[in-house]
Amino acid sequence: MSFSEPISIRQLSANDLTLMEGLLITFGEAFDEVDTYSSSRPSNAYLKRLLNSDYFIALAALKNGSVVGGIAAYELQKFEQERSEIYIYDLAVAAAHRREGIATALIQELKKIAVARAAYVIFVQADIGDDPAIALYTKLGVREDVLHFDIAVPVGDEHA
Repeated sequence: MSFSEPISIRQLSANDLTLMEGLLITFGEAFDEVDTYSSSRPSNAYLKRLLNSDYFIALAALKNGSVVGGIAAYELQKFEQERSEIYIYDLAVAAAHRREGIATALIQELKKIAVARAAYVIFVQADIGDDPAIALYTKLGVREDVLHFDIAVPVGDEHA
């Protein structure tokens, strides 16, 4: 592990569009899905609304002002009890900065936000074969084996 440069974790707001852009670039490169994160980039107005919402959480890990990792998460309000849970949708660290504790630091910061929002759990999915992610989440949480299904939504068919 190399801690030569200090890291800071910042929760992004509607005023942090440049950092959000850096986060999108970092996700695209880290997941080897640059096209997914750049070809249909949301407008600044959309990103401002998202970052200003009470359900979306974006954290950026910064070194010398540059984004080197981050989390995109959603707070889900529950209906069966007055509580919420936080879903980590994306978590990535740039390849050059892995094994420095950045992902753990991001999750620790998200835990503080979860406490402040009275969330009772943070949950995340990991793909089979993504051994580094599975090792990280195993270290920090309890594993549940579940099945995930994507249900397609017909485009342009309002009554389906």
